[in-house]
Amino acid sequence: MAARRILPVLCLLSILSGSVRCVFWEERNTVLKVCSRGNFLSERGDCLPCNCRGHADSCEDITGTCISCKDHSTGEFCESCEDGFTPEITRNGRHLCTACACPLPMPSNNFAEYCDRRGSFLRCVCQPGYAGHSCERCAPGYYGNPMKLGDSCKKCDCNGNSDPNLIFNECSNVTGQCLNCWGNTAGANCERCAPGFYGDAVNAKDCRECQCNKCGTASCDDRTGVCHCRPGVIGREGHSGFSSCQGCRRCECALAAHKPTCHPLTHSCKCRPGAGGRYCERCLPGHWDYSSSGCKKCDCTSGHCDMDTGECLPEASQVSECNIDCDECIWHLIGDIRQSNKTLDQLKVSVLNISTGAAANDRLKYYNYTAHRLQMQFVGWRNKSALMRSQTDELEEATTDLVENALPFSDQESSVQALGESVEEDTQRSLSLADELTTNLTALNALIEEMISDWEQYSEQQEVDPETARRNTIQAERMVSQMREIDLSPKEPIATDEATEAHDLLRHVKQLEKRLMSTEGRVSPVREAVSRFSSRLSQAEELLAQAQTTNTQTRQRHQANVLKLQRNKAQQQRLGENYEAVNETLSVAADIISDAEIGVDELGIMVKNVSQYHASIDGASTRLMDKTESLSLADRDLVQRATEHAEDLERQAEQLERNLKESDANGFVQKAIDAANVYDNIIKYIDDANITGLTTLDLATRAEDAINGVGTQLDFLKTQSDLYFKESVSLRSEEYEVKKLVHDTLTYIEETNETLTNSNRKLDAILDDLNALQKDRTSTRLEFSQEVAKNTLNRSAEVLETITPISQQVQEWSNNLHNNEYSAEAFDRAVVQAGEAVENLSEIVPELLDKLRVVEEKKPVNNVSTNIMKIRELIAQARSVAKKVQISMKFNGQSSVEVQPHPNVEELKAVTTISLFMRVDPDKDPIEDRFILYLGDKNGEKDYMGLAIKNDNLVYVYNLGKEDVEIPLSSKPVSSWPPVFNLIRLERLGRHGKIFLTVPSQSSTAEQKFIQKGEAVGADSLFDLDPADTVFFVGGVPPSVKLPPPLSLAPFVGCLELASLNNDVISLYNFKELHKMDVVASPPCARNKLAFSQSRVSSYLFDGTGYALVSDIERRGRISIVTRFDVEVRTVANDGILLLMVNGSNYFLLGLKDGYLHLKYDFNFAGGPIVMDSKSPKLQINDARNHEVSVIYHHSKKIILLVDRSHVKSMENEKKALPFSDIYIGGAPSSILNSRPELSSLLGLRGCVRGFQFQKKDFNLLEEPGTIGISSGCSEESFMSRRAYFTGEGYLGSTAKITPFEAFEGGFNFRTEQSAGLLFYHNDGTDEFSISLENGGVVMNSKGTKVKSQKKNYNDGRQHFVVASVTNKKYELVIDDSDKQEKKHSPSSAISSATTPKSFYLGGSPTSKIMNFTGCISYAYLSRHDRDIEAEDFQKYSDKVQASLQDCPMEKAPAALRHKPSKNSSKPKQGGSRKVGRDKSSLPQGLLGLKSEPLEAPQTEVAPCTLSQRPRATRHAHQYGGTANSRQEYNISESINQRSHFSLSLKTQSNFGLILYVSDETEDNFMALFMTQGRLMYTFNVGQEKVRIKTQEKYNDGAWHNVIFTRDGNMGRLIVDGLTVLDDRVTGINASWHVSGSVYVGGVPPEKAQKNIQRNSAYSFTGCVRSLQLNGRRLSSASRSFGVVPCFEGPSEPGAYFSEEGGYVVLDDSFSLGLKFEVVVEVRPRVATGVLLHAYTTEKEYLSVYIHNNQVVVLVNNGIREFSTVVTPRLGMCDGSWHRITVIRDANVVQLDVDSEVNHVVGPLNPGAQISRTPVFVGGAPSSLLPQRVATRRSYTGCIRNLIVNETLVSFRKAALVSGGVGVNSCPAA
Repeated sequence: MAARRILPVLCLLSILSGSVRCVFWEERNTVLKVCSRGNFLSERGDCLPCNCRGHADSCEDITGTCISCKDHSTGEFCESCEDGFTPEITRNGRHLCTACACPLPMPSNNFAEYCDRRGSFLRCVCQPGYAGHSCERCAPGYYGNPMKLGDSCKKCDCNGNSDPNLIFNECSNVTGQCLNCWGNTAGANCERCAPGFYGDAVNAKDCRECQCNKCGTASCDDRTGVCHCRPGVIGREGHSGFSSCQGCRRCECALAAHKPTCHPLTHSCKCRPGAGGRYCERCLPGHWDYSSSGCKKCDCTSGHCDMDTGECLPEASQVSECNIDCDECIWHLIGDIRQSNKTLDQLKVSVLNISTGAAANDRLKYYNYTAHRLQMQFVGWRNKSALMRSQTDELEEATTDLVENALPFSDQESSVQALGESVEEDTQRSLSLADELTTNLTALNALIEEMISDWEQYSEQQEVDPETARRNTIQAERMVSQMREIDLSPKEPIATDEATEAHDLLRHVKQLEKRLMSTEGRVSPVREAVSRFSSRLSQAEELLAQAQTTNTQTRQRHQANVLKLQRNKAQQQRLGENYEAVNETLSVAADIISDAEIGVDELGIMVKNVSQYHASIDGASTRLMDKTESLSLADRDLVQRATEHAEDLERQAEQLERNLKESDANGFVQKAIDAANVYDNIIKYIDDANITGLTTLDLATRAEDAINGVGTQLDFLKTQSDLYFKESVSLRSEEYEVKKLVHDTLTYIEETNETLTNSNRKLDAILDDLNALQKDRTSTRLEFSQEVAKNTLNRSAEVLETITPISQQVQEWSNNLHNNEYSAEAFDRAVVQAGEAVENLSEIVPELLDKLRVVEEKKPVNNVSTNIMKIRELIAQARSVAKKVQISMKFNGQSSVEVQPHPNVEELKAVTTISLFMRVDPDKDPIEDRFILYLGDKNGEKDYMGLAIKNDNLVYVYNLGKEDVEIPLSSKPVSSWPPVFNLIRLERLGRHGKIFLTVPSQSSTAEQKFIQKGEAVGADSLFDLDPADTVFFVGGVPPSVKLPPPLSLAPFVGCLELASLNNDVISLYNFKELHKMDVVASPPCARNKLAFSQSRVSSYLFDGTGYALVSDIERRGRISIVTRFDVEVRTVANDGILLLMVNGSNYFLLGLKDGYLHLKYDFNFAGGPIVMDSKSPKLQINDARNHEVSVIYHHSKKIILLVDRSHVKSMENEKKALPFSDIYIGGAPSSILNSRPELSSLLGLRGCVRGFQFQKKDFNLLEEPGTIGISSGCSEESFMSRRAYFTGEGYLGSTAKITPFEAFEGGFNFRTEQSAGLLFYHNDGTDEFSISLENGGVVMNSKGTKVKSQKKNYNDGRQHFVVASVTNKKYELVIDDSDKQEKKHSPSSAISSATTPKSFYLGGSPTSKIMNFTGCISYAYLSRHDRDIEAEDFQKYSDKVQASLQDCPMEKAPAALRHKPSKNSSKPKQGGSRKVGRDKSSLPQGLLGLKSEPLEAPQTEVAPCTLSQRPRATRHAHQYGGTANSRQEYNISESINQRSHFSLSLKTQSNFGLILYVSDETEDNFMALFMTQGRLMYTFNVGQEKVRIKTQEKYNDGAWHNVIFTRDGNMGRLIVDGLTVLDDRVTGINASWHVSGSVYVGGVPPEKAQKNIQRNSAYSFTGCVRSLQLNGRRLSSASRSFGVVPCFEGPSEPGAYFSEEGGYVVLDDSFSLGLKFEVVVEVRPRVATGVLLHAYTTEKEYLSVYIHNNQVVVLVNNGIREFSTVVTPRLGMCDGSWHRITVIRDANVVQLDVDSEVNHVVGPLNPGAQISRTPVFVGGAPSSLLPQRVATRRSYTGCIRNLIVNETLVSFRKAALVSGGVGVNSCPAA
């Protein structure tokens, strides 16, 4: 009794001490000792603290093993880290597991396959595509920025058109833009032909030079080669000047011309009597009274008078005549002849390739006749040419006679004129002959094309009837035998003669070309002489008038003129000869220059390759140069002190080691060290093989880098010595150097002291850890590691033995099941084998995976990891096979199957569908209440769904958190079912449920279908499942499982077969556990796989993971001259494999690419792979319809593609046989796809294949031994599109009988990262119903009544489910079942009708004012009045605008948006604005290496700005003006005709300015609305007349005015504010009028519109325009914008505003930023990030000023390297105030001043720097011009004013270019 009284007292003391707890047993008088949390009971009964390093709260008694390690730690004592984390010891000795920083310590930017920390060095083994010690950059051939959150490295995509000699510089390592396109290609991805070339750059790779006349061509289409002519070229009467190469200009013939056309060669006009001049613009001497009928002869004795008044003059007025050289007129004819030569050469080759068959012989005879006829035509042309040459000689002789007789005989004037007309007629005949020759050449080309067409038709494969083919074969054999008997040797001389004649013909053509050139040389001086003669005639007339007074003077003047003429002729002949010689010299010089330019380009490429070679490999040269420079600039004394300090630290470490040894009395520390070394040695020996190779490679690389670095260092040192010499001259630079040196020295001393302190702390921590080690812990860990490794190897071998025969077993099952004569024993044996294999696999796989994780944690060696990945792949393949086993199981009333649940229960939340086949036999087994299936919580609680039989009815049960919903299918009692498999489908869409039953007919395709629906009570709509507690039971449940009351029934009796879960194929054989399932005693029931197929045709479902392999394809048919493959496909996928054959380097691929058939194959062709990549509508087959695709390989040299039995494409190739024996269908194993780069990115097919044929022989794909992962049968649900992805510019639209304003329910999933966007929209007149996102929250708006969600974070990138409902009592909005909001609804008396379909839109709308949605919408449903609620099939929607129905790329939010700074995140240090940088950028850590894409989404700001980035503005209104050409351009798809209607609203205070203008290309037809003196003027043309309508009132009062202007034929109408109506018309004219192209609003491009309206009104008007409509449809989005911003409301102030749409200003040439300048600017940002100013000279010389997260950065590159400086204002840049920024540059010194906070940087001097004028961009710049190191590419948003460059104020109104959303008039006030 005394002891019993003492025990409580002792326990009380123990409890107070906190170490133990006491438990009493009165009967035995004993005490059970229990340790407190954090302690464990040892074998001696003592409570000892748990050794879990702070990562676990409790541990096991006796052993001390830690329970539930946290913080990413693992092991018995939480002593190691999980995979992907490395151990780290803090200063206070705490052990932490930190993520591998490869390069950033976060999952989205960890690109290492494995990382290992040795001391302070972290070694990262990078994934493919990454390089660097920390995987911080992309490897050659990849691009991206691993240092940016959410970014990664992607493979360069240059479409195979990059220079293979520049593999290390294929594309930009950040942007991915291809740098070295070759093969005449260009573009960011080398995807198109270069300018001047055309063809298919991606597939055929046949870019060739455009066959366009360079003089008359403006551009050439890079796809078709179509030449786009210059203005006026071809078909323009009244134009001339082709030889100027600037296009044909209009003939400027004056009134006195006979007709408005001019001479095509001389450009002169034919004048009426008395008129003269080149354009008949004046009177000839001796004539006056200029009019349209010519000029009258002067009525004066002297014969001379004033041309204007007719007043007689004593002598003639001097009028200069202009002699114009004739143009060269037949060069294009020579080009056609050359092209004909090429065509004849091709014709010759084709003729030689024709076979010697009978039909070919006939064709040869026809071609001989054609060639003979062509030869005769050419002979005739040659005769005409000779005639023309003789006529030219006669013309020269006649001209000589004319010169001799011109002066003495005045009466020969008329004959001279006649001779001139004869010359002109001869010239016209020459032109007609040239035209005739052109026509002949055209006919020749047509004949050649006809011959080629005949050959293609002759060689085309035609399908014939088998009997016809047999008869034709016999006849062909008979003809072949006859042909063999014929001796064709006599025909050889004929063929030889034909070839000789062809060569002669070619030689004649070349001779004709030479003669044409000589003819051209002779015609030119003749025409010049004729031109001179016309001038001489007037002089001769004057001499004849004076001949009466002195005949002698006339003779002398005549003789002098004759001599002068002869000298001119001789000189002209010499000039002609010199001209030809100069032309030849210029031609040779041009060739030499071209060769030199090519050589220079090649030399430049070689220099570029050499300069970038080592930097592209690893960047080691740059780092070595930096280290060398830093060492060369360091203080020698400082280096000496650092060396001495390091030696001192080494001595302290040795002393510490000695102290440890002396203090280790019992040897515990030494033993622990030895044990750790043993463990490290074990790891080292295991890793030795792989590390040796890596070390060797690393040493070799470093050696090569060191060798190259020596040369680089020598060059750099030489440059540096020059810099030192120049720096000695500059006292200012020396001062900065001294300051920098002092500052760096102090910094280094501080860092050294800090390092010393940290080292001492780490040494103390190490000592504490060594003292804390237990004696027996290391040996236990070693034994455990050995045991784990041994067990893992044994288990891996066991798994391999188990997995290997699975494919053979599955094939055996398939053969037994598909064989109509299979035995019951074989069937039972197959089922037993399947059960045993899957059961063994289910037992082994979890244990194996655990072992694999342990092995990977202990030893991630390369070859071990490879084996583990191979094992994992086999496991996944085995599970995929098990999931697709389409065999039933027979349940006996006691058995049950637990099926593997869905891997992603999130996909089951909004919609859940289960399909299964069920068979009962009421005659053998009476129908009772039984359980069928259950999916839900393992404890029978929470949400669930199930199926059962109750009261002879099939009952669907589900619960969404409140009451159970039971849906009995009473229309078809179970007892009335036939004893066959019936199809059951359970569907739940939100809170709505349905059950479907399909009973097949065994004698026909008729089916009986039954349906019943139900609805859950309340607003809950989501099926919430916990992945850890979710179970899926079929047939029954074990006794230990508790079911909900509605499903607590007897187990099922009968046969069941699972079909699908949410359209994913599932199987009972993918089970997790079996319970009392005996397949021998209860064999499965056989099911007719075609019972539910309407066509009764076999089909195969491919889900993108499996494939079919047909091996040894020649076992069913031979590869012959014509080899054919046929496959019938039905799919909605964009990409996928249809047929694939691979044999070594040979491959053949037929697949889908962007929904179009894509064919690519290569049999080691000399020209590379042959590609067919066309966007022809016939090739698009992803429309959910069946398509028959056939590939015919014809005569071993040609491939023919048929789609739906019609010919689509033919492609020629080299003559090679098909080198394949196996063919993959629908996909291929990863080993095949990874064997070649061309195949690595291919995807498996998602769709249905109804059949495959080789040589018209069918194959059953399920019976092929190599088939894996496909299933039989394709449901209609697999071809429906339930999800859509929107880009912010598109929408989906349809019609339905809905009434959203009175009675409505709609729901859908959505996922986005945008805070605003339209989700659902419907309008009825002015009434609108919408569901949208506003500031991250969901808003339902019905006729102005808004219901808003409580939460505002639904733009988090996760999936959310919205249900919106309208009843006669309330509006209700529910998001994710948790956020429920409602408002009262008072329905109006007017009820809208539901009988007519009404339009609605998802993701946006063409008319709503809310911005369109960006993100995903899936599983939408609406309460329609004409059908039950069901998921919408977007494939059937009528309007699909820029929306993808195949996938949703935004699976998760980018890391940059999800990441939150950790506690240890580095923060910018204060007071650092005075630090001087050098060489490298002094950017803060957050800015280094960041790079944004050109079209990136707006970045998340660190701190929001005081001012909104969207100032208050009028909706859909834009402000124009400030510059002369401020405007917006709208591209219109259809032309504007004579009946057009424009409407808009405007607000302005301008007197003049253009509001709207539209015209054709030549501006002959136009329409314009503009301001003139404050009044509106509307005008357009009707033929040559104009309609002008002008208002009397002024409308420049600054108020809004509605303007409507229309045209109806010849009448125009202008309506202002609905009150003023003005119209006008032109009568008597009915001219056609069509305008297409661009509509200009607010202004026009320079020099446009001035032809039709006055100059001061042709410039942009200053004001606002809104609600612009054309023919009743709003013009919403402009294609281009120049100097246009939103129309802001409220006060404004002087300055330029840069809107959030982006834009920039380019200053004019007078402002240039050279080596010395000063820039001052005042800014008021509305966004904390943006580019302020950028000046660009070359890729390595630039200056950028930008704001990033409230910091102002100046980044400079002077050609040597990049350097920068940064200032962080105390109050930031986004406080709503103006900030003054000053940037001063003096050579290599740059100073930045922000509101008197100053920082500067000194960079290296560039002695070769030159001052050149460079473009200066303000407010932004094109992304391609910005350097890689700029942390943002976002344009500046906010106001800029008072920009001063070198003390000169910049006016943006005079800028060279204002692009995008920039307003230079004013800026919105704060």
